Parts: sequence; C-alpha cells; structure tokens
Amino acid sequence: MGTSYTQLSITERRKIERWRHAKVPVDEMARVLKRCRSTIFRELKRNHFSDESMPKNDGYYGAAAHLMQADRRARDRKLIKYPELCQRVIERIKDGWTPEQISNRMIQERAKPRVCQETIYRYIYSREGQREDLWWYLPTHRVARRPRRTRRRREPKFHRDVSILFRPDDVAHRRQFGHWEGDLMLFKQKLGQANVTSLVERVSRFTVILKNPNKRTKPVMEKIVEAIKDLPHPARRSITFDRGSEFMNWPHLQAEIGTQAWFCDPSSPWQKGTVENTNRRARRWLPRKRDIRSMTDQDMKEICDRLNNTPRKCLGWKTPAEVFREKMMEEMR
Repeated sequence: MGTSYTQLSITERRKIERWRHAKVPVDEMARVLKRCRSTIFRELKRNHFSDESMPKNDGYYGAAAHLMQADRRARDRKLIKYPELCQRVIERIKDGWTPEQISNRMIQERAKPRVCQETIYRYIYSREGQREDLWWYLPTHRVARRPRRTRRRREPKFHRDVSILFRPDDVAHRRQFGHWEGDLMLFKQKLGQANVTSLVERVSRFTVILKNPNKRTKPVMEKIVEAIKDLPHPARRSITFDRGSEFMNWPHLQAEIGTQAWFCDPSSPWQKGTVENTNRRARRWLPRKRDIRSMTDQDMKEICDRLNNTPRKCLGWKTPAEVFREKMMEEMR
C-alpha cells in the first residue's frame, strides 16, 4: 500500500459492487485492490444506497457511490466557491457562534446559499481554516478534530436533585447572602492546560480567582474548598456551576464544608450570568492568549483586589469588598 491516500476510482467502486453481490469477503477485496480493509468498510458504510419507496433496491452500487462521494466533496468546497458566504460564516465563528448555531440560523433566515454544520467544521479544520486559527473560537478550543469514532458527547453525571430547577427562590432573586457562582476560564491550548477558577458571590459580586495546573476535577474542587472553608457557613451556603467535567467531584465540596452545589442546565451559561459577566471583566488582565503558567497566587490576588475594590453601579456605586463586609457583619450579629 502507498503512503498517501487517494480516493477510490469509479472502476474500483464497480469492482466492489460486483464482489459485494458475489459475497466476496472484505479482506479479499482489500488484498486485490491493494487497499486498507478499513477503507473498504468505510466505503460500504458511507456510500450505501437506500430507497424508501423500494427497499429491495437498497445496497451498494458503484456509480451511485461515486456520485455520493462527489456530492460530499462539492459541499465541502462550498465555502471556497462562495467567498461572501465564507466571510459571513467566519465572522459568526469569531463572534462565538458554534457551527450548529450558524447552520440552523441560516435555515431560520432562509439564506441562500447556506451550509450545514458538518461543512463548517470541515472548513475550520481545513488548510484555509487553520490559517485563521478558527478552531480557537470553538467552545472546546481543540486544535485538531477528534476521529469520527471517538466523537461522542459524554455528559458528566449529576444527580437530578442538584439541578438549578430546585435552587430556592431566595438564591435566584439574590435575597440571601452567601450563594456563589463558579466557572472555569480557559486559555489558548498551545500554552498548556493551566486555567483559572472564578468564584463570585451573587449579592455582593465579591470575586475569588484561583489558578489551576489542569482541569482534573479533584484538584479543582480541592482548591475551591481550601479557598472558602474559613468563611462562616452563612457566607458559603452554595455554589452554582455549569456541567463541566471539572466540577464532577462536587460531593467533596458538600462533604468537606457543607456547601450545597447546584448545576445549570446543559449548554445554559446564561443561568450563571454573574460569573460570566465577571469573567469578561477579568479578561482585561487575563486575556486568552496570556500564558498564566508563570503567574503566581499573588498575581491572582492582585487581580481580585482590582475587581473587588472597583465601584459597581448595581451596588449603588459601592465596591464588592464593601458590600461583602457589610453582609458578613449582618450575618455575625
């Protein structure tokens, strides 16, 4: 077999069709064609022809398979063929839209021409997309796309009892002090796995920022416990997280210090808008391109001090630190 891969020709596909009808084993097809057996398996799976009106016609046909492959290649080049469409897609990617959001919005707008999310993903990871580092604007910040066989969404397991739907109204409407929101701030993947946990108290907007060497859940949660355990319990009643795998060790939080954990619905960051807003403020000193591996805990504290000592309109122009102290005094009475 050669070192470089070439698409199957129409002649090869017609041979596969005849052999398929003759029930020739795939290993034998691969040997005669001098192809990898996985190439034949993939060809039979991807280019299987089906006819709902006449199920008896279902099967593999060389000519139909060649047309199906050509159609896929044409779709993949659609963003090259239509520069204005391509530019519109790139702008939305850079605005933080996912390929799924872009493609479905085009359907809703009845845009013509338009593209599906798979075509957008393929463009992002093509040579043209790599030139603009479009992968960086995706939520996962993954430089290379995962192989198709491993591309499965694995939702972390969270008990239904800790859903944000069951969070008390006093928390939701900021009527009670001591309820926090937590999130993870990520940075460019090529700068390593270091990240930052941000915690924000919902009433006072008081912020705590913690540096982590990686996203493993146990050390991330241990760092949170260490940061807030010395506060009196009324100042650390609960923390609301998203469903990221880094927060899967939430029972440790409750067992160690008695702090309740709540979790947003999947893909609903707006449900913890306070910490999302704080993250945007913190990005002034912690931009995505910054290498935080060289930053110290003292550097993180200085950023916290800046955030906590800046007057906020939502607090009547008091600072988060002032409001936090006032609430602490009230709880201690």
